Amino acid sequence: MSLFKINTLIKALSCLLLSTMLWTHSSRAVEIVEVESAIGLNAWLVEDHSNPIISIKFAFSGGSSVDPEGKEGLANFVAATIDEGSGTLDSQAFQGKLSDLSISLSFDAGREYFTGELVTLKRNHNEALQLLNQALTKPRFDQEPVERIRSQISLSLSRRVDDPGYKIQNTLRKLYYPNHVYGRPSDGTVESLADLSVADLKNYLQDNIALDNLTISAVGDVTADELGPMLDQAFSGIERKAKPFRVTGANPKVSGGIVVIKEDIPQSEVLMVQPGISRDDPDYYTAILVNQILGGGSFTSRLYQEIREKEGLAYSVGSYFSLLDQAPLLMASVATQNDRVADSIRIMREQWRLMSEEGPTEKELSEAKTYLTGSFPLSFTSTGRVANILLAMQLNELGINYLDHRNEYIDSVTLDDAKRVARELYNDDVLTVIIAGNPVGISNVDPVAY
Repeated sequence: MSLFKINTLIKALSCLLLSTMLWTHSSRAVEIVEVESAIGLNAWLVEDHSNPIISIKFAFSGGSSVDPEGKEGLANFVAATIDEGSGTLDSQAFQGKLSDLSISLSFDAGREYFTGELVTLKRNHNEALQLLNQALTKPRFDQEPVERIRSQISLSLSRRVDDPGYKIQNTLRKLYYPNHVYGRPSDGTVESLADLSVADLKNYLQDNIALDNLTISAVGDVTADELGPMLDQAFSGIERKAKPFRVTGANPKVSGGIVVIKEDIPQSEVLMVQPGISRDDPDYYTAILVNQILGGGSFTSRLYQEIREKEGLAYSVGSYFSLLDQAPLLMASVATQNDRVADSIRIMREQWRLMSEEGPTEKELSEAKTYLTGSFPLSFTSTGRVANILLAMQLNELGINYLDHRNEYIDSVTLDDAKRVARELYNDDVLTVIIAGNPVGISNVDPVAY
């Protein structure tokens, strides 16, 4: 991160803290309004006039999934350089203006979306929207900032090559998604980054930053009548239609087996993987509850109790879903001393089998429901977090009234539902185990192809 970006972040911190401290909707119903602008842009808005802050979050579909083969990391490079100068403002002037006006502007490239966020004091919204528009429509990509950012990313990529966690994730991608975009590193490699040109950066914007694949949310001190013109000011001038793309079907190619990545370290990292469940599956909420019981992060989960509390094998352990658009995964992870790896894996697999064979108890299900419904209001503690929720609701096509019914979906899950989904979802026989370290008594067992 450049010095000017750091200064901008520091100066905007008071603005963001104020947004967090004064957010008032966490304990009452959130009213969402759909806004349409003059040029046809749509956004979901939650008004909050208790403080003079406006947060706008937006996403363009595509992300790193549309990086051309051999140009992995392109979307990530665009996100890192797009605000390093635009129009008549070079990098220093652009970042300086953001800092002077306490404006936070950031971009990010995920696997499936290119996202951005603008947070500004209302009195500075015209300047903030102008800077956002310039970044999207007139980025300079001058040599100095491009090469500076390239060097920073390259250094980060070089360092992570030796990171055990990265090696596990890289192995996972290669095993599960060979010859597919999901199998490529989303932020690229040192080699692919070196080959990216300014023309590539501009082509990515021209092909993928467009009105027809844009999703927007807004939260804060702005009315529906005010927001429409603001959207047009922020996004006018970008392409009307993105280049068509389609991520081809992805089917995991392995089922079971053990991969040991030898590392001369005292502690091994372990990842256990099997096919998961998609966000739009009718059993999604049931699966979330069952996973919460097995290893979803609370201190009462079975994995936490068995691995840490009873046996003292590891400090942390948990299970979670990877909700990719295609081929979602169910995973569990643990890090422990090399001579404790075998016992940790054995217990985790036992719990996997027990969940499949017996399912949760009525008490466990009730406690999981209480936790997931009771903790949900904590998601609404700042304008930025609410904007993220609104954006996710749109991207997942959950409907504008989702917040009114979300807890109902969870509370309606029956014990029979939970036992059925546990039986159908958890399958110890297809777990693939990837270990980075020097585990005692464990060797490779070649993963089995489907």
